[in-house]
Amino acid sequence: MSGARRYAVSMKLRPLGATGIRVPSLCLGTMTFGLQCDEPTSNDILDAAWEKGLTFLDTADVYPLGGGLETVGATEEIIGRWMAGRGNRDQVFLATKCRGRMGEGHNDQGLSRFHIQRAVDASLRRLGTDVIDLYQVHFLDQHTPIDETLRALDDLVRDGKVRYIGCSNFPAWQLMRALGVSERVGLERFQCVQPRYNMLYREIETELLPLCDEEKVGVIVYNPIAGGVLSGKYKAGSAPEEGTRFTLGRSAEMYQERYWKEEQLRAVDELSAAVEARGLHMASVAVAWTLAQQAITSAIIGASRVDQLDATVAGASLELDAELTELCDAVWWKLPRRPVVLGYR
Repeated sequence: MSGARRYAVSMKLRPLGATGIRVPSLCLGTMTFGLQCDEPTSNDILDAAWEKGLTFLDTADVYPLGGGLETVGATEEIIGRWMAGRGNRDQVFLATKCRGRMGEGHNDQGLSRFHIQRAVDASLRRLGTDVIDLYQVHFLDQHTPIDETLRALDDLVRDGKVRYIGCSNFPAWQLMRALGVSERVGLERFQCVQPRYNMLYREIETELLPLCDEEKVGVIVYNPIAGGVLSGKYKAGSAPEEGTRFTLGRSAEMYQERYWKEEQLRAVDELSAAVEARGLHMASVAVAWTLAQQAITSAIIGASRVDQLDATVAGASLELDAELTELCDAVWWKLPRRPVVLGYR
Protein backbone atom coordinates (compact mmCIF):
# COMPACT_ATOMS: atom_id res chain seq x y z
CA MET A 1 0.00 0.00 0.00
CA SER A 2 1.52 3.35 -0.99
CA GLY A 3 0.54 6.96 -1.38
CA ALA A 4 -1.24 9.23 1.11
CA ARG A 5 -4.43 7.84 2.62
CA ARG A 6 -7.12 9.89 4.24
CA TYR A 7 -8.70 8.39 7.30
CA ALA A 8 -12.25 7.16 6.93
CA VAL A 9 -13.83 8.08 10.26
CA SER A 10 -13.92 11.48 11.96
CA MET A 11 -12.92 11.09 15.61
CA LYS A 12 -14.15 13.67 18.14
CA LEU A 13 -11.50 16.30 18.81
CA ARG A 14 -10.54 17.95 22.09
CA PRO A 15 -8.20 20.89 22.89
CA LEU A 16 -4.65 19.96 23.85
CA GLY A 17 -3.83 22.04 26.91
CA ALA A 18 -3.40 25.75 26.30
CA THR A 19 -2.33 25.24 22.68
CA GLY A 20 -4.39 26.17 19.66
CA ILE A 21 -4.66 22.62 18.39
CA ARG A 22 -7.15 19.83 18.90
CA VAL A 23 -6.43 16.10 19.00
CA PRO A 24 -8.63 13.00 18.71
CA SER A 25 -10.23 11.78 21.94
CA LEU A 26 -8.52 8.44 21.34
CA CYS A 27 -4.81 7.99 20.74
CA LEU A 28 -3.21 4.81 19.44
CA GLY A 29 -0.58 3.47 21.81
CA THR A 30 2.14 1.47 20.10
CA MET A 31 4.20 -0.19 22.83
CA THR A 32 3.19 -3.67 21.61
CA PHE A 33 4.87 -3.09 18.22
CA GLY A 34 8.05 -5.05 17.76
CA LEU A 35 7.63 -7.65 20.51
CA GLN A 36 4.02 -8.61 21.27
CA CYS A 37 3.28 -8.22 17.57
CA ASP A 38 5.60 -8.32 14.58
CA GLU A 39 5.92 -5.59 11.96
CA PRO A 40 3.25 -6.88 9.52
CA THR A 41 0.74 -7.16 12.39
CA SER A 42 1.77 -3.71 13.63
CA ASN A 43 1.15 -2.28 10.17
CA ASP A 44 -2.27 -3.91 10.06
CA ILE A 45 -3.15 -2.36 13.43
CA LEU A 46 -1.92 1.06 12.29
CA ASP A 47 -3.96 0.80 9.08
CA ALA A 48 -7.11 -0.26 10.94
CA ALA A 49 -6.68 2.50 13.53
CA TRP A 50 -6.13 5.05 10.79
CA GLU A 51 -9.37 4.02 9.08
CA LYS A 52 -11.15 4.55 12.41
CA GLY A 53 -9.84 8.10 12.72
CA LEU A 54 -6.95 7.54 15.13
CA THR A 55 -4.51 10.05 13.67
CA PHE A 56 -2.88 10.60 17.08
CA LEU A 57 -0.01 8.14 17.69
CA ASP A 58 1.90 7.74 20.95
CA THR A 59 5.20 5.93 21.29
CA ALA A 60 8.52 6.11 23.19
CA ASP A 61 12.16 5.54 22.40
CA VAL A 62 12.38 2.61 24.86
CA TYR A 63 9.49 0.67 23.28
CA PRO A 64 8.51 -2.12 22.71
CA LEU A 65 7.28 -2.84 26.21
CA GLY A 66 8.88 -5.86 27.84
CA GLY A 67 12.04 -5.78 25.76
CA GLY A 68 15.63 -4.91 26.65
CA LEU A 69 18.47 -2.90 25.16
CA GLU A 70 18.41 -5.19 22.14
CA THR A 71 14.89 -4.00 21.23
CA VAL A 72 14.81 -0.29 22.23
CA GLY A 73 13.87 1.93 19.31
CA ALA A 74 12.19 -0.86 17.34
CA THR A 75 8.70 0.59 17.78
CA GLU A 76 9.70 4.02 16.51
CA GLU A 77 11.34 2.39 13.50
CA ILE A 78 8.16 0.48 12.67
CA ILE A 79 6.09 3.67 12.86
CA GLY A 80 8.61 5.54 10.74
CA ARG A 81 8.50 2.93 7.99
CA TRP A 82 4.69 2.82 8.15
CA MET A 83 4.38 6.60 7.75
CA ALA A 84 6.89 6.59 4.89
CA GLY A 85 5.03 3.78 3.13
CA ARG A 86 1.63 5.45 3.53
CA GLY A 87 2.85 8.98 2.82
CA ASN A 88 0.74 10.32 5.68
CA ARG A 89 3.24 11.98 8.03
CA ASP A 90 1.59 15.40 7.61
CA GLN A 91 -1.75 13.97 8.78
CA VAL A 92 -0.37 12.26 11.88
CA PHE A 93 -0.09 13.97 15.27
CA LEU A 94 3.03 12.19 16.46
CA ALA A 95 4.07 11.88 20.10
CA THR A 96 7.11 10.15 21.54
CA LYS A 97 9.06 10.21 24.81
CA CYS A 98 12.54 10.12 26.30
CA ARG A 99 13.99 9.29 29.73
CA GLY A 100 14.49 5.52 29.83
CA ARG A 101 17.74 3.65 29.33
CA MET A 102 18.85 3.46 25.69
CA GLY A 103 22.34 2.06 26.12
CA GLU A 104 24.91 0.67 28.52
CA GLY A 105 26.50 4.04 29.34
CA HIS A 106 25.83 5.84 32.61
CA ASN A 107 24.37 8.84 30.74
CA ASP A 108 22.31 6.83 28.26
CA GLN A 109 19.19 7.65 30.27
CA GLY A 110 17.66 10.48 32.27
CA LEU A 111 16.53 14.03 31.59
CA SER A 112 19.87 15.82 31.38
CA ARG A 113 20.55 18.16 28.48
CA PHE A 114 23.17 15.64 27.36
CA HIS A 115 20.70 12.76 27.08
CA ILE A 116 17.71 14.76 25.78
CA GLN A 117 19.67 16.22 22.86
CA ARG A 118 20.95 12.82 21.81
CA ALA A 119 17.60 11.11 22.40
CA VAL A 120 15.56 13.49 20.24
CA ASP A 121 17.99 13.20 17.31
CA ALA A 122 17.83 9.42 17.53
CA SER A 123 14.01 9.44 17.65
CA LEU A 124 13.80 11.80 14.66
CA ARG A 125 16.05 9.45 12.71
CA ARG A 126 14.08 6.31 13.63
CA LEU A 127 10.74 7.97 12.94
CA GLY A 128 11.94 9.36 9.61
CA THR A 129 10.69 12.86 10.32
CA ASP A 130 12.19 16.32 10.85
CA VAL A 131 9.87 17.31 13.70
CA ILE A 132 8.07 15.61 16.59
CA ASP A 133 4.65 17.08 17.33
CA LEU A 134 4.64 16.22 21.04
CA TYR A 135 7.83 15.33 22.91
CA GLN A 136 7.28 14.03 26.42
CA VAL A 137 9.56 13.18 29.32
CA HIS A 138 8.59 9.62 30.23
CA PHE A 139 8.95 9.82 34.00
CA LEU A 140 10.78 11.74 36.71
CA ASP A 141 14.54 12.06 36.88
CA GLN A 142 15.31 12.94 40.47
CA HIS A 143 19.01 13.43 39.66
CA THR A 144 18.50 16.28 37.16
CA PRO A 145 17.17 19.76 38.09
CA ILE A 146 13.87 20.49 36.37
CA ASP A 147 15.37 23.79 35.14
CA GLU A 148 17.97 21.90 33.10
CA THR A 149 15.34 19.62 31.60
CA LEU A 150 13.00 22.47 30.68
CA ARG A 151 15.80 24.57 29.14
CA ALA A 152 16.85 21.59 27.01
CA LEU A 153 13.26 21.03 25.86
CA ASP A 154 12.79 24.75 25.20
CA ASP A 155 15.85 24.64 22.92
CA LEU A 156 14.30 21.76 20.96
CA VAL A 157 11.17 23.83 20.31
CA ARG A 158 13.22 26.86 19.28
CA ASP A 159 15.34 24.66 16.99
CA GLY A 160 12.21 23.34 15.27
CA LYS A 161 12.79 19.72 16.27
CA VAL A 162 9.75 19.63 18.57
CA ARG A 163 6.43 21.49 18.44
CA TYR A 164 5.04 20.93 21.95
CA ILE A 165 6.37 19.38 25.14
CA GLY A 166 4.68 17.26 27.79
CA CYS A 167 5.43 15.00 30.72
CA SER A 168 4.34 11.53 31.76
CA ASN A 169 3.95 9.93 35.19
CA PHE A 170 4.46 13.25 37.02
CA PRO A 171 2.65 13.76 40.32
CA ALA A 172 0.75 17.03 40.74
CA TRP A 173 3.43 18.70 42.87
CA GLN A 174 6.15 18.05 40.32
CA LEU A 175 4.01 19.22 37.41
CA MET A 176 3.11 22.44 39.25
CA ARG A 177 6.77 23.01 40.06
CA ALA A 178 7.66 22.64 36.37
CA LEU A 179 4.88 25.00 35.30
CA GLY A 180 6.15 27.55 37.82
CA VAL A 181 9.71 27.34 36.48
CA SER A 182 8.51 27.76 32.90
CA GLU A 183 6.44 30.82 33.81
CA ARG A 184 9.14 32.43 35.94
CA VAL A 185 12.00 31.94 33.47
CA GLY A 186 10.03 32.23 30.24
CA LEU A 187 10.46 28.70 28.93
CA GLU A 188 8.14 26.41 26.98
CA ARG A 189 5.73 24.75 29.39
CA PHE A 190 4.40 21.23 29.62
CA GLN A 191 1.17 21.36 27.60
CA CYS A 192 0.03 17.93 28.73
CA VAL A 193 0.64 15.16 31.20
CA GLN A 194 0.31 11.43 30.56
CA PRO A 195 -0.76 9.57 33.71
CA ARG A 196 -2.10 6.07 34.33
CA TYR A 197 -5.87 6.18 34.84
CA ASN A 198 -8.82 3.80 34.75
CA MET A 199 -11.61 2.46 36.95
CA LEU A 200 -9.09 0.41 38.94
CA TYR A 201 -6.61 3.27 39.46
CA ARG A 202 -7.96 6.74 40.21
CA GLU A 203 -5.19 8.26 42.32
CA ILE A 204 -4.86 11.26 39.96
CA GLU A 205 -8.36 12.53 40.76
CA THR A 206 -7.31 14.00 44.11
CA GLU A 207 -4.83 16.61 42.91
CA LEU A 208 -3.55 16.08 39.36
CA LEU A 209 -6.85 16.34 37.44
CA PRO A 210 -8.05 19.48 39.30
CA LEU A 211 -4.63 21.06 38.70
CA CYS A 212 -4.75 20.28 34.98
CA ASP A 213 -8.29 21.64 34.74
CA GLU A 214 -7.27 24.89 36.43
CA GLU A 215 -3.97 25.36 34.58
CA LYS A 216 -5.23 24.22 31.16
CA VAL A 217 -2.86 21.26 30.92
CA GLY A 218 -4.02 18.45 28.65
CA VAL A 219 -4.42 14.96 30.13
CA ILE A 220 -3.62 12.00 27.88
CA VAL A 221 -4.25 8.92 29.97
CA TYR A 222 -2.81 5.46 29.45
CA ASN A 223 -4.10 2.03 30.54
CA PRO A 224 -7.82 2.95 30.23
CA ILE A 225 -8.62 -0.78 30.15
CA ALA A 226 -5.97 -1.66 32.75
CA GLY A 227 -3.72 -3.67 30.48
CA GLY A 228 -6.69 -5.75 29.32
CA VAL A 229 -8.17 -6.53 32.75
CA LEU A 230 -11.06 -4.13 32.07
CA SER A 231 -11.80 -5.91 28.81
CA GLY A 232 -13.39 -8.65 30.93
CA LYS A 233 -11.29 -11.43 29.39
CA TYR A 234 -9.46 -12.27 32.63
CA LYS A 235 -11.33 -13.93 35.49
CA ALA A 236 -10.67 -14.15 39.21
CA GLY A 237 -8.66 -17.26 40.03
CA SER A 238 -7.09 -17.47 36.57
CA ALA A 239 -3.40 -17.23 35.70
CA PRO A 240 -1.93 -14.50 33.46
CA GLU A 241 -2.05 -15.36 29.77
CA GLU A 242 1.25 -16.11 28.05
CA GLY A 243 2.41 -13.56 25.50
CA THR A 244 0.65 -10.62 27.19
CA ARG A 245 2.21 -7.76 29.12
CA PHE A 246 1.48 -9.73 32.32
CA THR A 247 4.06 -12.36 31.35
CA LEU A 248 6.33 -10.58 28.89
CA GLY A 249 9.90 -9.72 29.86
CA ARG A 250 10.47 -6.70 32.07
CA SER A 251 6.83 -5.62 31.95
CA ALA A 252 5.44 -8.74 33.65
CA GLU A 253 6.24 -7.83 37.25
CA MET A 254 5.07 -4.23 36.84
CA TYR A 255 1.72 -5.14 35.29
CA GLN A 256 1.01 -7.94 37.70
CA GLU A 257 1.69 -5.56 40.57
CA ARG A 258 -0.65 -3.00 39.04
CA TYR A 259 -3.62 -5.14 38.14
CA TRP A 260 -3.28 -8.86 38.84
CA LYS A 261 -4.91 -8.84 42.26
CA GLU A 262 -7.82 -11.07 43.22
CA GLU A 263 -9.85 -8.16 44.60
CA GLN A 264 -9.47 -6.30 41.29
CA LEU A 265 -10.38 -9.31 39.17
CA ARG A 266 -13.44 -10.02 41.35
CA ALA A 267 -14.60 -6.42 41.06
CA VAL A 268 -14.29 -6.56 37.28
CA ASP A 269 -16.19 -9.88 37.20
CA GLU A 270 -19.10 -8.24 39.05
CA LEU A 271 -19.14 -5.20 36.79
CA SER A 272 -18.87 -7.37 33.67
CA ALA A 273 -22.16 -9.08 34.52
CA ALA A 274 -23.97 -5.72 34.59
CA VAL A 275 -22.27 -4.59 31.37
CA GLU A 276 -23.06 -7.79 29.49
CA ALA A 277 -26.69 -7.62 30.65
CA ARG A 278 -26.91 -4.34 28.73
CA GLY A 279 -25.42 -5.90 25.60
CA LEU A 280 -22.24 -3.84 25.90
CA HIS A 281 -18.54 -4.73 25.85
CA MET A 282 -16.47 -4.12 28.98
CA ALA A 283 -13.65 -2.47 27.03
CA SER A 284 -16.11 -0.02 25.44
CA VAL A 285 -17.53 0.87 28.84
CA ALA A 286 -14.08 1.30 30.38
CA VAL A 287 -13.02 3.72 27.63
CA ALA A 288 -16.33 5.62 27.75
CA TRP A 289 -16.08 5.99 31.53
CA THR A 290 -12.52 7.31 31.25
CA LEU A 291 -13.34 9.88 28.57
CA ALA A 292 -16.27 11.19 30.63
CA GLN A 293 -14.08 12.17 33.59
CA GLN A 294 -12.86 15.64 34.51
CA ALA A 295 -10.15 17.25 32.36
CA ILE A 296 -9.43 14.21 30.16
CA THR A 297 -8.16 15.14 26.70
CA SER A 298 -7.52 11.73 25.17
CA ALA A 299 -7.23 8.08 26.16
CA ILE A 300 -4.48 5.88 24.77
CA ILE A 301 -5.70 2.55 23.48
CA GLY A 302 -3.43 -0.22 22.27
CA ALA A 303 -3.72 -3.58 20.57
CA SER A 304 -1.78 -6.68 19.72
CA ARG A 305 -4.47 -7.78 17.22
CA VAL A 306 -6.58 -5.71 14.82
CA ASP A 307 -9.91 -6.99 16.16
CA GLN A 308 -9.12 -5.61 19.64
CA LEU A 309 -9.65 -2.08 18.32
CA ASP A 310 -13.36 -2.54 17.69
CA ALA A 311 -14.51 -2.46 21.31
CA THR A 312 -12.13 0.25 22.50
CA VAL A 313 -12.86 2.59 19.61
CA ALA A 314 -16.60 2.09 20.19
CA GLY A 315 -16.09 3.55 23.65
CA ALA A 316 -15.37 6.98 22.17
CA SER A 317 -19.00 7.39 21.12
CA LEU A 318 -20.66 5.48 23.97
CA GLU A 319 -22.60 7.38 26.63
CA LEU A 320 -23.18 5.52 29.88
CA ASP A 321 -26.50 5.77 31.68
CA ALA A 322 -26.58 7.00 35.26
CA GLU A 323 -26.99 3.54 36.78
CA LEU A 324 -24.05 2.05 34.86
CA THR A 325 -21.91 5.09 35.64
CA GLU A 326 -22.61 4.56 39.33
CA LEU A 327 -21.61 0.91 39.07
CA CYS A 328 -18.36 1.89 37.34
CA ASP A 329 -17.61 4.52 39.97
CA ALA A 330 -18.18 2.01 42.75
CA VAL A 331 -15.42 -0.34 41.58
CA TRP A 332 -12.60 1.87 42.88
CA TRP A 333 -14.14 2.29 46.31
CA LYS A 334 -14.34 -1.48 46.80
CA LEU A 335 -10.58 -1.89 46.39
CA PRO A 336 -8.02 -1.65 49.20
CA ARG A 337 -5.85 1.45 49.17
CA ARG A 338 -2.19 0.95 48.31
CA PRO A 339 0.79 3.31 48.65
CA VAL A 340 1.54 5.54 45.67
CA VAL A 341 5.02 4.91 44.26
CA LEU A 342 7.01 7.93 43.10
CA GLY A 343 8.56 7.65 39.66
CA TYR A 344 7.12 5.38 37.00
CA ARG A 345 3.59 5.26 38.38
